[in-house]
Amino acid sequence: MLLQIALRKKASALTALVTAAAITLLPAPAAHAQAKGPPVLRDTETEQLLREYTRPILRVAGLEKQNIQMVIVNEASFNAFVADGRRIFVNYGAILQSETPNQIIGVLAHETGHLAGGHLSKLREQLANAQTQMIIAMLLGAGAIAVGSTRSSSAGNNGLANAGAAAIAGPQEMIRRSLLSYQRQQEENADRAGVKFLTATQQSPKGMYETFKRFTSESLFAARGADPYLQSHPMPAERVSALQEFASASPYWDKKDDPALQLRHDMVRAKISAFMERPETVYRRYPLSNDSMPARYARAISTYLHGDLRSALAQIDALIQVQPNNPYFYEVRGQALLESGKPAEAIAPLRKAVALSNSAPLIEMLLGQALVGSDNKAYTDDAVRILRAAVAREPEAALGYMQLAMAYGRKGEYAEADLASAQAAYLRGDNKTARELATRAKTRFAVGTPGWVKADDIVASKPQRN
Repeated sequence: MLLQIALRKKASALTALVTAAAITLLPAPAAHAQAKGPPVLRDTETEQLLREYTRPILRVAGLEKQNIQMVIVNEASFNAFVADGRRIFVNYGAILQSETPNQIIGVLAHETGHLAGGHLSKLREQLANAQTQMIIAMLLGAGAIAVGSTRSSSAGNNGLANAGAAAIAGPQEMIRRSLLSYQRQQEENADRAGVKFLTATQQSPKGMYETFKRFTSESLFAARGADPYLQSHPMPAERVSALQEFASASPYWDKKDDPALQLRHDMVRAKISAFMERPETVYRRYPLSNDSMPARYARAISTYLHGDLRSALAQIDALIQVQPNNPYFYEVRGQALLESGKPAEAIAPLRKAVALSNSAPLIEMLLGQALVGSDNKAYTDDAVRILRAAVAREPEAALGYMQLAMAYGRKGEYAEADLASAQAAYLRGDNKTARELATRAKTRFAVGTPGWVKADDIVASKPQRN
């Protein structure tokens, strides 16, 4: 975890601002601190697995009813972080690099430790106190500088001005060290809480230890000679040593992951590799000599992504023969057909995927897209029904609203089409277009109807910020 702290002096040099971007496993890219938020990936299979990983941990942490969301970040580095009290962010690279479920579960347990400890709200209190202290120190220092400058102009003595500058710099450094010390303590507390949650759920903390140990060896050189009091995290070797001491005392230290769970983990890693890495990298990870299900899954996806639809479909069908009730094989088959310009052929496998996945909304949106893209007007009512159900359970998916707008337009229901288009634009962050479309939708709905109210909400809304 890294607490990013920025000190910015205004032109008057009388105020300072302290901002905390996130509590993270490893240093997060600067984009994570931006108002627009990190770039996000969506995948039903991966999200479902992460939810299953976190559910028992959140339960013992007392957070089961808090509706904590798992968010997959489009970054290849190993990183996980919390930036608010309702979401855990995980880079796809963290999943890809975790060789066992237990390793990524350990990371999630640590992040849950931050949430359960209320570290973000407590950190804000510390930052608010620090800001007040710095403002006072800078006001006193600025006053001393002003007096010193006046006297030095008449007496040729700038000692008081120098003292004023020291009055600004000294307290700032002390406050910064105090904040970093507080953050290091939070990290240690999150480590201990994570181990506690894993033990309570009868899971091994070894994966958590292995992950931190691996990054310790990678960061030792960077930490060499560093001032331990200027770090936001405990020094690597000390942290791992402390973690090993209390984690190895767990009665579940040597417990292995269930083989079925390991297979699902490996399947998700294969899927991520296929979608996010170059084909030559995929084939190095999963050569033709590897006949495992994950390897075959990765190669099938990579094959369709790079243009060989016929071969990809044959490979996917072979996977379906082995696991005929796996919804994600049908999803990939439908997606391959849809993205290859064959929406009508994609409908059947996507219907199967929806049925087997208990109507997962992201898969429903793909099915809706296939129904709309088929140009068969007989499918229009079905598309509207499916897409309405999907966006009701997945309200932040712009794709669903875009397809819903097209379906409504095909039916000649232009008020609903404008409203759906406005909702899609709003979710994309295009607030200008969203308001224009919502304004037009309001003229087509009767005043006070549900559609009119939704359109009015968009017109009156403030810009989206994640």
